[in-house]
Amino acid sequence: MMDDRPAAHRPDREPGDDPAAARGHESVSLKVDWNRPMWPPEPARTPVGWQPWLHRVERFLPGLLLAVATAVSLGVGGHDGRWWAITGGLVAVAALWVLGTVIFAPPRLRGRPSFALLTFLGVIGLGGVLEGRDVTFLIFMIFGFLAAMRLRPTWLAFAALAVTSLLINTLGNGGPVHALRERPAVWITIVVVQTAAIGGGGLLSAAVARQNEERRRVLDDLATAQAENEGLQRQLLSQAREAGILDERQRLAQEIHDTLAQGFTGIITQLEAAALAKDEPAEWQRHLDSATALARENLTAARRSVRALHPEPLDAAALPEALAGVAARWSARTGVPAAVTTTGDRRPLHPEIESTILRVTQEALSNVDKHAAASRVGVTLSYMDDEVSLDVRDDGAGFTPGPGPGYGLPGMRRRVLRLAGRLSVESEPGGGTAISAILPAVPFPPEASA
Repeated sequence: MMDDRPAAHRPDREPGDDPAAARGHESVSLKVDWNRPMWPPEPARTPVGWQPWLHRVERFLPGLLLAVATAVSLGVGGHDGRWWAITGGLVAVAALWVLGTVIFAPPRLRGRPSFALLTFLGVIGLGGVLEGRDVTFLIFMIFGFLAAMRLRPTWLAFAALAVTSLLINTLGNGGPVHALRERPAVWITIVVVQTAAIGGGGLLSAAVARQNEERRRVLDDLATAQAENEGLQRQLLSQAREAGILDERQRLAQEIHDTLAQGFTGIITQLEAAALAKDEPAEWQRHLDSATALARENLTAARRSVRALHPEPLDAAALPEALAGVAARWSARTGVPAAVTTTGDRRPLHPEIESTILRVTQEALSNVDKHAAASRVGVTLSYMDDEVSLDVRDDGAGFTPGPGPGYGLPGMRRRVLRLAGRLSVESEPGGGTAISAILPAVPFPPEASA
């Protein structure tokens, strides 16, 4: 068998021509959007993975931080009743502010730039006053970083992060004015580094969240497209089955006309001649023997047509074994060696696909027997990702491809084309023949085994 494969296996389209592949590669790169908030927005659809926990933590974190700061301040002590009356009132106002702008506010409202800015100003204002009264309330001020990351555009978020960092680090050291006057380099460095670290992390996390959301959208689109393709494949196979029935009827009609009808005509002719020669025993016997021989030939042809209605080899074996059996029986009948090779990941395919491959193989071997005068034949079945191919090559007489009489090649081409496949024939006088059929690798439907 010849190792080189026909040119029909060269892809006739570039990878970039696949619209599904193009959809799978668009807009999923990690990009920073400077007009969106640093904090990942709550998705419109049901969140997946770590997103539900992220937004739950954000919702309840300010209340928890405020409670922890108040408890620590109470535990440390050192404040009189008047101080606690004022501080308790501020804590109550801060709690109400958190409840109204963070915990119970709907996501759509919280996503508005003006509302996000209002939330930040309230948190940073109340938290700054509380930290000024007791440094332990810097615990609550930490939420100011998250509130700042919801602001947009990005420059405003970075400015809010810088303000939060400045207040958290200096309110316990005499306030921003005093701290910057005493040690400006130290505090400015701390604010810049802290702002850059938190802001950079926020930008990265927001970009990752958008990338994940976009990838999820692309995967959903691909899943929808795949479902549509499966529906189209089922429709195509249904139409192919109907076309196959019509094709088989036409083939049988042609075969009946070419064999059975002509055979019966010959039988009638011989019987009529025998009736005319009844006075000549030898001639009468010769016509009767001819009629009997024609009747036997017609019976054989009728049985062959009945067997051809269904690919029996596929009933008891998988496609590769069925092809090997067909080739072995053909070799035993013709005396021509036929080798069958299977490559790729073997898997069950739709019955229409496997039946077509088997029929094309049978017809190709039949053509070799009738016309090629070959000394060897090679059959290759190749399983690929989304296609399956069949190559039948011989080293026989060859021919010049083109329109011609007969059912063989046109019948094979019709079988393959009605399943959205491709059939190519490469041959030249004295150079052998290569027939290649490529079909979509439609998987075996689960309902077919039920």
